[in-house]
This record gives sequence, structure tokens and C-alpha cells, in this order.
Amino acid sequence: MTRKYIDCREFPSEMNCSIALSADSDEELLDAAVQHAVTVHKHTDSPELRSQLSALFRQGTPPVESPRAA
Repeated sequence: MTRKYIDCREFPSEMNCSIALSADSDEELLDAAVQHAVTVHKHTDSPELRSQLSALFRQGTPPVESPRAA
């Protein structure tokens, strides 16, 4: 099992979100990412959102430094 992550710092937003989430399973990571997207970014939980988020998963752990270009 390979650890995976999703990092909000990679995507521009008005709030400059600095959250990075990681987990050992796709299911656990997806649940956390959806919860964050709905609660913080006001998205609606839908199959489309879940598919979009899953496509953004990366292998490993998020970098300490922001991956966003300065």
C-alpha cells in the first residue's frame, strides 16, 4: 500500500488554502478531501467532485514547502 496525498497549495484560490491531506487508502483520502472541499471551499458533494478529487491524488507525502509557484 502506497501513501497518497492531495495538496490545496497546488491550486489557486481566493483564500490561499494551505491544507495538504494524506492517507494510506484512496477511500480514506477521498473522504477527507471531500469533507474539506465541502466545508471549507463550499463545493457540493457529488460523484463529479469525487471523481475530480481522485484524479488529483499523488503518490507519497506532501512536500513541506508549498509547491505553488511564487
